[in-house]
Order: sequence, then C-alpha cells, then structure tokens
Amino acid sequence: MAHELYTRTNQKLFFAGLSLESWRKAEEGRAMNAQALVQSEREASLFHLYGALLGLCHEIAGYYRLPEANSPRVELVLTPEVLAVAPSPELAELVELAQQSETWLAELLAAYRGLFQPPQAPKQAKVDPTLPLITAVSLEEEVAPLSRETLESWRQSLKSLALRFRETLSEC
Repeated sequence: MAHELYTRTNQKLFFAGLSLESWRKAEEGRAMNAQALVQSEREASLFHLYGALLGLCHEIAGYYRLPEANSPRVELVLTPEVLAVAPSPELAELVELAQQSETWLAELLAAYRGLFQPPQAPKQAKVDPTLPLITAVSLEEEVAPLSRETLESWRQSLKSLALRFRETLSEC
C-alpha cells in the first residue's frame, strides 16, 4: 500500500515533466495551433503537479493513519485543523508553505484554482450611475501566464520535498 502511494506521486511528477517537455516542443514548433498546444500543456502540467502534491499528502496522511488519507483535494489536508489533530513535521511544513502566499506551494495551489475560474474584468469602483452594469471582458488584459521555467522549478521543489519526506517516513 505504501509503495502504491509513492508510485502515484512519482507518476504525477513524471507526467508533469512530460507535459513541460511537450510545452517546450510546442513553443519551438511552427504549428498553426501552437498557442493552444502551449496552453494545453500549461494546464496539463498544473494538473499533474497538483496530483503529485495530493499524492504526497496521501503519503503523509497514510503514514500517520489520518482519516484524510484518501482526501480528494489538497486543501482538505493542508489545514491547521488537520495539523492540530495529528501534528507531524512534514504536515506542518506543507501547511506553512500553503498558508504563505509568496511560497511556491501557495502559488501552485492558486494557479490550480485559477484553472477553474472564468475570465473576469478587473474590479473597479462604479462612480457614474449611467455606466452599463454589464461590460465586455477582454482576454487581452490577463496577467502574464505561468512560464515553463516556473512550473519546472515547482516540479523540482515538490520532487525534493517528496524525497526528503520519504527519508523520515520510512518504517525501516
């Protein structure tokens, strides 16, 4: 059972690497749909990195026999309440990383949540009551998308975290 959890995490990290490589090839290629391919691989990379993080959470929760060992979302495991019930150094580190918005883990979770949000116009105060309530949303105003290098650095950080945690979670 424990090795199966390692396998899930390792597979997701591997698939994230494959998506990043496909992304690189799409950027270098001259296909008419290159922009769509890049976006597709960006989303696939985020999906697999989130899955790897969820797998790591399952490894930790399984080792400490927490009820969250089969949780469907990372956000349900990385909470102060779960940490208070079963304090562990690995879980404490992940919860701390998830709560600080400037860390790679918090950025990864925010980017993953962003995959499910529709495009929105920037918020601004309405001062003139004659302005229309509904305005068109332009996708040109989006913030710059995540770079391949950023996602690769998140992948490497997650990989090193998993390796370091596995050394302490070993039952041997």
